[in-house]
Amino acid sequence: MTQSRLARWTVHYLPAVGLFVGFIALWQLAVSLFGIREYLLPSPYAVWRAMLSDEIPWLGHAWITGVEILWAFVLAGVAGVMLGMAIAWSPGISRALTPFLVFVNTLPKVAIAPLFLMWLGYGILPNVLIGALIGFFPVVINTAVGLTQIEQDMVDLGRVFSAPKWKVFMKIRVPNACPYILSALKVTATSAVVGAVVGEFVASQKGLGYVIITTQSSMNTPAAFAALVWISVLGLLLYGLVALLSRLLAPWADEAPR
Repeated sequence: MTQSRLARWTVHYLPAVGLFVGFIALWQLAVSLFGIREYLLPSPYAVWRAMLSDEIPWLGHAWITGVEILWAFVLAGVAGVMLGMAIAWSPGISRALTPFLVFVNTLPKVAIAPLFLMWLGYGILPNVLIGALIGFFPVVINTAVGLTQIEQDMVDLGRVFSAPKWKVFMKIRVPNACPYILSALKVTATSAVVGAVVGEFVASQKGLGYVIITTQSSMNTPAAFAALVWISVLGLLLYGLVALLSRLLAPWADEAPR
């Protein structure tokens, strides 16, 4: 890595790293100065010890939650892009689908979770569906916007060369929508995490959400915080994968240093 690239990376990521370090330092200082009891707010060191403890099989729970998050993200992304393309393709489909999708998005997901459990039983599938339900709507909207908000001159150019509608759609509209879709997928990456954990809160026997529920009932707050940290790590990893995909597929829309 050249010095110029290293400097760009440092300038780009140093504020985020500094913010994390400052937050942890203030957290530790507050616990020490005010003598906050561990069951109310554990220190960062106590959380770190809980994360490395063998009392809870962290890798097994993180694997279950990670699988749920990944499948929820994939399902939300695929469904969102397909629905967004359908809305952009036909005004009639748009008039039929948009009100229904808004209705579905306004439903309280926490209230729907017990219904999924009743219909589908225990397991990964209900949590995946809840995560996908929470995360798909931004992808639908951004896909439709990216496919329709395009310079008319580009569309007219395709028509000048007698390109059929599907070719104009795939060769002009879809590349224009890529930055919009990838931006929405970043939002969905975090929404899928929330949805999967919400599903585990409702009814689950495995996963990091299950750990939070069980440790709260036993007042093991450091372990509950440790589970939250593991969940955040999974979310950051998925977000990072989407950001990397964004740089590969639409580098012109990404200002991060490379």
